Amino acid sequence: MTLEWIFRIVEQYWPMFLRGAGITLLIALIGTVLGGMIGLLAGVVRTIPCPERGVKRYLLKTINFILSVYIEFFRGTPMIVQAMVIFYGAALAFGYHMNPIIAGVVIVSINTGAYMAEIVRGGIISVDKGQYEAAQAIGMNHIKTMINVVMPQVIRNILPATGNQFIINIKDTAVLSVISISELFFVTKTIAGNNYRYFEAFFVVCILYFIMTYTITLILRYIERRMDGPDNYVVTANQIDTAEDIKRKNQGM
Repeated sequence: MTLEWIFRIVEQYWPMFLRGAGITLLIALIGTVLGGMIGLLAGVVRTIPCPERGVKRYLLKTINFILSVYIEFFRGTPMIVQAMVIFYGAALAFGYHMNPIIAGVVIVSINTGAYMAEIVRGGIISVDKGQYEAAQAIGMNHIKTMINVVMPQVIRNILPATGNQFIINIKDTAVLSVISISELFFVTKTIAGNNYRYFEAFFVVCILYFIMTYTITLILRYIERRMDGPDNYVVTANQIDTAEDIKRKNQGM
């Protein structure tokens, strides 16, 4: 009987499930991209060397303090509370009624940015200090060092954590149902309320969440392999000739 109801719910409500999954992916994707950009900027700023004196020192310390407050606040409070404060608080305090989907993107982006800032900062710190010194030795300033030397390595190092954050955002969009966004969880509650088949409806949505997150995981693993390059390199004819020439010279010596 349960299996029969599962197929009946899928057959009857699949357009609603599909629409809810689309909104979930849309908010999670845009929120992760914008949050990644926020986190990248914040992480880079927080790793800028602080001058010993001058106005620049106090300006940088002020910016770092503001970023620290932002990061700690949004990492230390639940997203569901942030959604209530931003969406309903903006309407009550300022009379500004946000579009629910835009509000959801803003909430996910700001929340993701706080986590990504620490991920990026950790990725920058993990780069060997010798590479900074080598870049400075050839005349690069901090900005050129970050762009040409550090960030290509940081992006590869933080890719698994960024993918993990994307998957978390797909699941965490469920809390946005409190601001009436018709994402997958909200749609499922509506479907379950129509026929009182809660187990069957949420079993279907459980499978849908798994399909989305597992698909994203496979895509990210493929991207990681592409960025790593092949494990075995084929030696070209020129390289073989060069190796043989070197060996011949060594034997002659």
